[in-house]
Amino acid sequence: MAWVGRDLKDHRAPTPRWLLLCLLSPASCEAKNLPTYPGPNKMRDCYCTVNLDQEEVFRTKIVEKSLCPFYGEDFYCEIPRTFRHLSFYIFDRDVFRRDSIIGKVAIQKEDLQKYHNRDTWFQLQHVDADSEVQGKVHLELRLSEVITDTGVVCHKLATRVLECQGLPIVNGQCDPYATVTLAGPSRSEAKKTKVKKKTNNPHFDEVFYFEVTRPSSYNKKSQFDIEDVDEVDKMEIRVDLWNASNLKFGDEFLGELRLPLKFLRQSSSYEAWYFLQPRDNGNKSLKPDDLGSLRLNVVYTEDHVFSSDYYSPLRDLLLKSADVEPVSASAAHILGEVCREKQEAAIPLVRLFLHYGRIVPFISAIASAEVKRTQDPNTIFRGNSLTSKCIDETMKLAGMHYLQVTLKPIIDEICQVHKPCEIDPVKLKDGENLENNRENLRQYVDRIFTVITKSGVSCPTVMCDIFFSLRESAAKRFQGDPDVRYTAVSSFIFLRFFAPAILSPNLFQLTPHHPDPQTSRTLTLISKTIQTLGSLSKSKSANFKESYMATFYDYFNEQKYADAVKNFLDLISSSGRRDHKSIEQPILLKEGFMIKRAQGRKRFGMKNFKKRWFRLTNHEFTYQKSKGDHPLCSIPIENILAVERLEEESFKMKNMFQVIQPERRVLYIQANNCVEAKDWIDILTKVSQCNKKRLTVYHPSAYLNGHWLCCKATADNTPGCTPCTGGLPANIQLDIDGDRETERIYSLFNLYMPKLEKMQEACGSKSVYDGPEEEEYSTFIIDDPKETYKTLKLIIEGVGTLEQEHAQYKRDKFKKTKYGSQEHPIGDKSFQTYIRQQSEISAHSI
Repeated sequence: MAWVGRDLKDHRAPTPRWLLLCLLSPASCEAKNLPTYPGPNKMRDCYCTVNLDQEEVFRTKIVEKSLCPFYGEDFYCEIPRTFRHLSFYIFDRDVFRRDSIIGKVAIQKEDLQKYHNRDTWFQLQHVDADSEVQGKVHLELRLSEVITDTGVVCHKLATRVLECQGLPIVNGQCDPYATVTLAGPSRSEAKKTKVKKKTNNPHFDEVFYFEVTRPSSYNKKSQFDIEDVDEVDKMEIRVDLWNASNLKFGDEFLGELRLPLKFLRQSSSYEAWYFLQPRDNGNKSLKPDDLGSLRLNVVYTEDHVFSSDYYSPLRDLLLKSADVEPVSASAAHILGEVCREKQEAAIPLVRLFLHYGRIVPFISAIASAEVKRTQDPNTIFRGNSLTSKCIDETMKLAGMHYLQVTLKPIIDEICQVHKPCEIDPVKLKDGENLENNRENLRQYVDRIFTVITKSGVSCPTVMCDIFFSLRESAAKRFQGDPDVRYTAVSSFIFLRFFAPAILSPNLFQLTPHHPDPQTSRTLTLISKTIQTLGSLSKSKSANFKESYMATFYDYFNEQKYADAVKNFLDLISSSGRRDHKSIEQPILLKEGFMIKRAQGRKRFGMKNFKKRWFRLTNHEFTYQKSKGDHPLCSIPIENILAVERLEEESFKMKNMFQVIQPERRVLYIQANNCVEAKDWIDILTKVSQCNKKRLTVYHPSAYLNGHWLCCKATADNTPGCTPCTGGLPANIQLDIDGDRETERIYSLFNLYMPKLEKMQEACGSKSVYDGPEEEEYSTFIIDDPKETYKTLKLIIEGVGTLEQEHAQYKRDKFKKTKYGSQEHPIGDKSFQTYIRQQSEISAHSI
């Protein structure tokens, strides 16, 4: 999720949060012109991975037998660590199920904004071991003059390799070592560190000495030729990082660093961090055109978030929006007016109001105002208004588990069984029977319709309270239309919630990947029918443009279907109608393969690591050998006392976390990547947050060899040495970073400041001239010019104050930051760009 570390020493230092949405484009993403397979078939079975540096965080499905594969998948995550490159690799799986890399697209972090929210074709680049580099190295160099016994001066270089961080893991392991080479026009001398086992953050702390210049008294039989001091300028120190491999192909190259010695003339001692670089071995890669291209749409945002008190004025102004009369004069409504797309405003607003428990009164207020402006009951909530977008976003956040328990079992069956359901006579395949297909489709529609209309008791409370408000507002506004209280609710729950989830289950986390073409067609036909059944329109056959759909819908022209829809809508739009505790069916929250270490439940059992299928519901956390097997271990949710990260030093393994249980029993688990580890920690913490016996302290390292590695305590029941992290509150209304959402809203107000000022002008114009409004002001909804003007003034003042705080922080950071530090190693192009920008700003201000 978000980058949650905060600098407690400096309360005003903003914390960076990175949000990534990679659209391997639902509408258009594809690879094209991939090189042919060197065989008779020439086609390839390809998939694409998304990587932070070289850590894979997402993988698409395999598209078989194609040189222009279409993926149509999207990946969303909040990035939990720093990174330099966002990379996309295209792999080919051959008949022996071996994966080979065809090519890659690598986008530097500082270049992501160039491609933000734009469909872009990227040429695939050649991949070899010498170019796949990540990580940084900490070096100290010292050039000293040494006077010999005879009084002759010579120069010696001391090179200290202290440590490395973030080296790549190769074939599941990393046993790194470094070679240090002093190279000149006529000499080369190399030395090597010890191998550090099972770590990608090795601490070497080894010093190597080199003679740079020799005393002139050396004779020709000396080991080295005499070199002039001027030759130093032509010499360099090279540090290469390697992974000690047991394979016959030799050790793998991890990265290198080349430093000319002439820079030591200004300072005889130099210590700094450096980014490792690819090796320039003179090999010419293939032309990019030979490898094909990949179409991507990358949405990337980076926010720098201050501590909560900095946002108080703007946040308080936003949160009282539901109480402002009229609501069009509120800060939240104004944000919707100035944003280019209503969705831009809806996402942070909904998350902020959910966090503070104000979402129902806010949506009730803006929905009531929209209903009053609606003239025809048949068009109620049909536009892309702020109300519609806010309700859509609320259903996505609050209704995800509801969809899982309602639709996922049937969707999984449809994706696995592949029953033919095509009912368009033109599209029938050879051997298919139209009547059989109709019956297959009818059964699927019937089952999904039944499970939806019987799921009212599972509908989240926040959604039901919103639907109750919509129903009351619509019924009050259109008292002569008895059906409007149903259509106001069905336009959201069926048209904008269930129907889209059936149509694109991967976008609602019901399936991991975009369905295959046949399944996608089946889901499209089901979605159309369910949408029409839920609409309660009087002439339903007329809703279909296709005659075959109208014919198929005749199966459902019975009153029992309309009655079932109305009963369902009555239930989910009634206030205070049921108790959540009455829901007995367990809800599947997350599942997947991870690696676990044995808990030591057996007295003489081995504490080894094994791959297991983990499954989390709102009742228990279990693991088994494979999906569908009987659980080997079950941990009730009430027995989860803490869920925390585990330091890498414990087992020399990355992305590990621990689930702490009663009697100090700990389950150690390794996730597949950093994003997945964060997801598991977040959701496990959330479901166990209300447990009465939750711990306040824990051990960040493991208990091994008779002591805790973190605090060295010898008793295994010693209380923890580190405070537990705050985690995520169990209530979805608090499962959000309110400060970050306020920062996003500030950024939007700042971006659309010209529109805010234009809206101020419109308020002044309407207040003074009570006549026809000017055309340029007609796009704004201004019901009360004076109240709106007051709110606009407060918004502009609050945004200006925050803008000054950000500017001051950047100036302070510019003064304090050291190039070559651990945070900003030499070779960081984004930091160099930042330095140049700040220098220009400083010069301009002077």
